[in-house]
Amino acid sequence: MKFKFHKTYFTAFILLFAIEVSIAVFLESGFIRHTFGDYLVVILLFCFFKSFLRANDLVVGMATLSIAFVIEFLQLTPFLEYLGLQQNKWANLIFGNVFSIQDLIAYTLGILTVTYLEIRKQFLLIN
Repeated sequence: MKFKFHKTYFTAFILLFAIEVSIAVFLESGFIRHTFGDYLVVILLFCFFKSFLRANDLVVGMATLSIAFVIEFLQLTPFLEYLGLQQNKWANLIFGNVFSIQDLIAYTLGILTVTYLEIRKQFLLIN
């Protein structure tokens, strides 16, 4: 694993971040807010990590998925209270406050999508 800036991944990260902020600001509920936003957030994190790390796509994908799962399972505990952030709007928005199996499925589908696309891209470059 090496540290190296990758402009394409960083551009994708910025674009996905803008989409996520738009979803958070303009949508209060529904499929796009709750499910599609979770699907996109792991792709956003993957792109962020790949912006600075030259590492195996599967390793980055699994690390990203692990982080998402840990945060989701932390929602089963009052961890924001432990941090004194239970009333903080941004902390609740970023970390969430309700555990959901659907979120875990959305995270998994997001990582499967991005790792599939990365592996496919590498395969096409080889051939």
